[in-house]
Amino acid sequence: MHLGARATDWAVFVFVVVVALAFDRLMFGRSKGHVAFREALVRSVFFGVVGVGFSLFVYHQHGAAAAVPYLVAYVVEESLSVDNLFVFLVLFTYFRISESRQQRILFWGILGAVVMRGVFIVAGEALLSKFHFMNYVFGGFLLLTGAKLLFRKEEAVDPEDNIALKLGRRFLRTTTEYSDDRFFLMKDGVRYATPMFLVLLVVEFTDVLFAVDSVPAVLAISDDVYVVYTSNIMAILGLRALYFVLSGMMGRFHYLGKGLALILLFIGAKMALSSFVHLSPLLSLGVIVSVLTLSVAASLLYPQTEAKPHDG
Repeated sequence: MHLGARATDWAVFVFVVVVALAFDRLMFGRSKGHVAFREALVRSVFFGVVGVGFSLFVYHQHGAAAAVPYLVAYVVEESLSVDNLFVFLVLFTYFRISESRQQRILFWGILGAVVMRGVFIVAGEALLSKFHFMNYVFGGFLLLTGAKLLFRKEEAVDPEDNIALKLGRRFLRTTTEYSDDRFFLMKDGVRYATPMFLVLLVVEFTDVLFAVDSVPAVLAISDDVYVVYTSNIMAILGLRALYFVLSGMMGRFHYLGKGLALILLFIGAKMALSSFVHLSPLLSLGVIVSVLTLSVAASLLYPQTEAKPHDG
């Protein structure tokens, strides 16, 4: 396991994250009933600038050998997150969750993701360090995931089929009532989980599934835990704002899923063939950015004539 960062590097990372969140809170205040598209866009750009800007610190401390993989991992994580956010949009729509409640759920969901990503990254890097054949396992998994994403059929997501929702309803006392923005309410001295908590369970479970795809992808880019974890968290920070941007542009980027599939196929092949072929991080960044640009451009140039549900 590669741990090249010093304690001061981690301290600076934590400081930047805390300041960015505090600034966002200071500028835009608490969760509100409605998030305007323009506000969500400004906030997304702000967190994007923070995430990309942090690469300058990585470059200053560790040089281009760390800064370029950081940028590649950041772009990959941010890109893959887009597909996941569409699942959240379907989920919130199905349960008729108001925007203020969506913001609260996303806040706690992202906080949980910060912790889980750390666990997944450390565990994944430990496996790669101890067992070299795991490169082929992770690479093959990414190839299968990319192929599945590339050739999947456009089918609507049914939240009722989610295993986390089924388990939550089976093992928890639940109610269909809401209690302001709280996850639990008391009735006759008994605590019940509200629909908000059930949705939070599904969000966290979905992120675990998403991490199974994204963590091997970023570990294929760098074996430095500092580079991998900081790029992941920087990408995650702006997801709440990015969600409200995407909810206002639903259906416009219908070719993005194909682009993400090609990226996973590229990274999977790169990881599986790492013992035989070495591609520079800069070249990988160029390929990934090019695929994303082309998929977005194709979506804008050739819009769908009829809206289709996104299957996440």
